[in-house]
Amino acid sequence: MKRKIYNKELKETIYFRKTSADTGGEYTELEISLEPKGGNPLHFHKSYTELFTAVKGRLGMELLGEMIIILRPGESYLVKKGEIHRFFNPDNESVTFINRVEPGSAGLENTLRILCGLAGDGLYSKGNIPWNPLHLAVCAEMSDMRLTGWKGIVTAPFIRILSFIALKTSVKQALVEKYCI
Repeated sequence: MKRKIYNKELKETIYFRKTSADTGGEYTELEISLEPKGGNPLHFHKSYTELFTAVKGRLGMELLGEMIIILRPGESYLVKKGEIHRFFNPDNESVTFINRVEPGSAGLENTLRILCGLAGDGLYSKGNIPWNPLHLAVCAEMSDMRLTGWKGIVTAPFIRILSFIALKTSVKQALVEKYCI
């Protein structure tokens, strides 16, 4: 399995410093380099916390959809379970940060691999998400990533249904076999 992956749509390089398997499930540790203006949408997770630590450059964090904090090298912020957040690069230079997920999440790790593979294969929409709803549902379920606000309320039941369909039709298995092995 690759230890270093790149998502051209989200403008990020991810290095798996420690996987969930490496740590017996205690944590996953990623080193992420985010290009200028890169970032992800507001979301939350129910099953793990995330500790973000800036290493090089400034890392932007949006919390609860309102508060913005900027982490400088050596500074950290712990995102608790259920806390709405997103990260982004506010500057014109790359930022590097450590993302420590506790407990470890093989589902998140595989989701990142799948998303990078789909982006590399040109299977992303203009909104920087997979264009195939089954692919999107698999990734949302595997990574325990939930959208916020009305988008989350509207999409949650569809994500569950589509994820079930993806499992029953072997779409999930095909994604894992293509991008995670």
